Amino acid sequence: KYLLVVGLILFLALSLGTNHFLRWLYPIGYKEQIQEYAEEYGVDPYLVAAVVKIESNFRPQAISPKGARGLMQLMPETAQWIGEQINEPIHPDALFNPQVNIKLGTWYLANLLEEFDGEKAQVLAAYNGGRGNVRQWLDNKVWSGRLEDIHQIPFRETRGFIRRVSTMETRYQMIYRGVWPEAVGEKGDTHFGTD
Repeated sequence: KYLLVVGLILFLALSLGTNHFLRWLYPIGYKEQIQEYAEEYGVDPYLVAAVVKIESNFRPQAISPKGARGLMQLMPETAQWIGEQINEPIHPDALFNPQVNIKLGTWYLANLLEEFDGEKAQVLAAYNGGRGNVRQWLDNKVWSGRLEDIHQIPFRETRGFIRRVSTMETRYQMIYRGVWPEAVGEKGDTHFGTD
């Protein structure tokens, strides 16, 4: 049975071509919405796609045990705050709309990128564990803020989230190279360098 599965995988990889096979294995849903809001807010679309994949596996109706909703798993309170910042009232049920969820989630990533000076590990930690917690960890020297030191983060879930999103972002960049341009901020600088 195992050999049959391996054989089928090899057959698909050879017949489709490696890149097509990898895109089949690691699909990105909602590409148009991700591209639209990544461009609008100056966020790397591969990062947005990775957050969506890890948070909801591209399921717009996803709800976490804590009540986070939709593709980018936004808490209704966070979404309401974002709505206030962009002058758009947000009803909690709107978070199940992919267009709304990706818009708000991408805006939130851009907001965190600005607050944490583009430091991806800090941005992802704040996205998952809360910006107040990250500020406290940094101020109290609990965490250096660097990706290689995420073992210092007190929240296991946040450490795992950073690892999974970073890995998925790298995977998407490799598999979908050329599908999206590199994200460039308003001043022409890229948000993320190499870690």
